[in-house]
Amino acid sequence: MYGPLWRALPGPVWVRVLILLVLAAAVVLVCFQWFFPWVSDYVPMNQQTVGEGAP
Repeated sequence: MYGPLWRALPGPVWVRVLILLVLAAAVVLVCFQWFFPWVSDYVPMNQQTVGEGAP
């Protein structure tokens, strides 16, 4: 997966690294802005399971 992506990018190595860093930052931003909030509605993270039912 990374090999074809690396070969598809234009320019010298430093330009490819810069493009990949910008793409990675964009993916992280999209995850935090839209994906994680959407998923949090469906994942019960606030429910306690430790200690319930203990005397």
